Amino acid sequence: MNRTRPHLQFTPLQRALHWVMAICILAMLFIGVGMVSTFGAKYLTLVSIHKPLGIAILILSLLRLAVRLRNGAPALPSDMPEPMKLAARLSHILFYVLMIAMPLIGWAMLSAADYPVVIAGLHLPAIVSPNAGLHSLLWNAHKLLAFGFFALILVHLAAGLFHALVRRDGVFEAMAPYPTKKPMDSAAIARNRR
Repeated sequence: MNRTRPHLQFTPLQRALHWVMAICILAMLFIGVGMVSTFGAKYLTLVSIHKPLGIAILILSLLRLAVRLRNGAPALPSDMPEPMKLAARLSHILFYVLMIAMPLIGWAMLSAADYPVVIAGLHLPAIVSPNAGLHSLLWNAHKLLAFGFFALILVHLAAGLFHALVRRDGVFEAMAPYPTKKPMDSAAIARNRR
């Protein structure tokens, strides 16, 4: 599933998808928080943004997964402790699961409540039958997973800063939003640590 490439950076497409999705997901989380604490016209405005953004995230996630399966990922530094490598792999799997599951659960939740999902004038089909009990279950799952997703994002940010500022091992540069002058090799990484 996760082939590694001989070079040390993700492709430009992978980096672009990562950063565009990061912005979309953070916006989605804050919109979601606003939705549960707002009433009236502001609530409807947030919902009108939340639904299409969720579908966009679902589409981008599926594209990103396909690109990742096709292109793989740069190898992690050989001197990185095995528990850190395992944590990195598991967190990425969890990211993909949540990036795909959250929009699907939201879509199913709306379907269970018999609410239409309309994106740019296109009515998306219901993916579950109307059911008040299922709607409540999916709403709670969506809310709980959103908190988990936010926690995972915080851990991911902390790990990125740790790699960029403490380890200086090239992991952050592999996904940096800007092109690095030259991908770091093992010798350059070792020199940077001194």
